[in-house]
Amino acid sequence: MFLARIVALLILLTGAPLCFAGNNSSSSSIDSNSTAAGHNGGDGEEHQGLTPDAPVIFEVGPMKITNSMFVTFIVALGIIIVAQLATRKVQLIPSGLQNFVEYLVEGLYAFFESIVGPHMMKQTFWFFGTTFIFILFANWFGLIPGLGTIGYTYKDYGLFHNHHLDAPLMRGVNADVNMTLAMAGMFMVLWLYWSLKALGPGGFLGHIFNVKGHGAGFFGLFLVLVFIFVGLIEIVSIGVRPVALTFRLYGNVFAGENILEAVMKLGGPYFGWLAVLPFYLLELLVGLVQALVFSLLAAVFTALMCEHGEEHAH
Repeated sequence: MFLARIVALLILLTGAPLCFAGNNSSSSSIDSNSTAAGHNGGDGEEHQGLTPDAPVIFEVGPMKITNSMFVTFIVALGIIIVAQLATRKVQLIPSGLQNFVEYLVEGLYAFFESIVGPHMMKQTFWFFGTTFIFILFANWFGLIPGLGTIGYTYKDYGLFHNHHLDAPLMRGVNADVNMTLAMAGMFMVLWLYWSLKALGPGGFLGHIFNVKGHGAGFFGLFLVLVFIFVGLIEIVSIGVRPVALTFRLYGNVFAGENILEAVMKLGGPYFGWLAVLPFYLLELLVGLVQALVFSLLAAVFTALMCEHGEEHAH
């Protein structure tokens, strides 16, 4: 069941960026790619840094596949294959790949259970565990050397500039804001569903505004007005959560990839790999931290709203 939910969520995540692409990734046509990456192509000047737009590398009917979506499919397929291999011959005493996967899943389960509680854990772990694993390996996959240097051009830059790429075939998944926005949006939909299921509509609104039990008289009325005002602030806070989840992950990954490219170019063709090595090791840690922060914040947001529903269930 856990594997089936992972597969279903990853399929949704890979297609979700299409819904949010708008004028960003989906609008990166062949002409805009060549303009963005080679606007100074006439004098042979090379474009610096990773572009915010994820170029479209090919189309399947009305669906436009960007290079970040292409890497999403690869990462999702890799996770599915590892899960299948680990559970192909399940042993009572695990070893090898099965032992690693069980250790990872059990560790994540115990960690998130300490935040959301045993009751909510049964409903929510499939999402928290999947997002952590997916974001972690997507971030690390994006650090593979040469990931952004394989692709093709739309212009002839001459003999000495044929290394210039207008559309790299692969790009870090979370360096595309469409992907992080899709995951944050999906979490908020699930958060609303879990909250309403645990508390009910009345309990949901009561948890936000908390207007009961303040007594009568002027002081009681004053407290009611205060908690209504606090509830309005809480609604604004809830609305900001998907924005914070989206841009925290996207900003760190996007900035990290640009830093690696800039440092490597500063080091030159011979010492670039050496200059970037400390930053490369740092980005491995950042990839882990950002996966943990996204899933941890999602778990904390869920626990803050649903903890009263769990107490009621007990």
